[in-house]
Amino acid sequence: MSSSIWKSRQSQPPRPSRQRRRSRNARRSRAGLLVAALLAVAGLLAGCSSDASAPPASSGAPGKGKGHTSSSAAPSGPSAPADDGAYRRWGLDKPLAPPPAPPAGRPAAEEGKGGGTAGTGAPPVIRRVPTQDKVVFITIDDGAEKDPEFVRMARELKLPFTMFLTDSVARTGRGYGYFDELRTLGNGVQNHTLTHPNLRTLSADAQRHEICGQQDQLAKRYGSRPPLFRPPYGNYDDRTLAAAGSCGVRAVVLWEATMQINDMRYAEGDGLRPGDIILAHFRGPAELKGTTMTRMVVNMLRSIQRQGYTVARLEDYV
Repeated sequence: MSSSIWKSRQSQPPRPSRQRRRSRNARRSRAGLLVAALLAVAGLLAGCSSDASAPPASSGAPGKGKGHTSSSAAPSGPSAPADDGAYRRWGLDKPLAPPPAPPAGRPAAEEGKGGGTAGTGAPPVIRRVPTQDKVVFITIDDGAEKDPEFVRMARELKLPFTMFLTDSVARTGRGYGYFDELRTLGNGVQNHTLTHPNLRTLSADAQRHEICGQQDQLAKRYGSRPPLFRPPYGNYDDRTLAAAGSCGVRAVVLWEATMQINDMRYAEGDGLRPGDIILAHFRGPAELKGTTMTRMVVNMLRSIQRQGYTVARLEDYV
């Protein structure tokens, strides 16, 4: 044997015995199993916290801060669907189906042309959206109830809806800051007059003051005048439409279904139809016979799901 080979072998450490190698391999195998088990437990704990106590995701629309934006129309709503756990937390059996992609134009406003006073430039009156898709539109009026749990619900469910606010009640309590939170989630703020009168009992000038006055209030806050208007009680006349048009309103929005405490009432038939606009209100237990606003909304969503519909943004269609 050459001296170089002998030196190489002499410099190598002695090889462990077969029994020692087996013992070392067994220890490594047990350690690997322990690490895998610990990782699995950590994953389960992370999953539980995301369903129960984890803080909600950021509510701002993409590219928007929490402050006011330069438009009174709703920021773009979130595109990601809510997770199944959020729906279960609020008492729903499953998430709402995602709505279809919105149309390129605004079909309700186009079809509604001529609904106002002929030749006056008055805005159209819209009760439902022309579509074959199984979508409906939630609108919530007035603004008296300011339940913080509803903000949490809207954020977690990524629920699209449109707010028609009356200044005299919206400014009470937490004030417009409450609706700003809902708006940053992608929900529109629209006009429902200054004081919620029956407009048909007012003169043309008084109607214009109610409509344009709230346009001005919302424009100061959000940077532009709302394109949509809803007359209180659904009552209007030609003077209402003329006043609304002169104040910059693009469409007058009524409804086809109204949300009660536990279920809906329908203007026609006994169920929803594609494109129906649903009327609800910011109300609390005092007006809902002890039911919270969040429970009322859950009841509404369950009814929408049961009838095979989902919810889309009204501002994408009108």
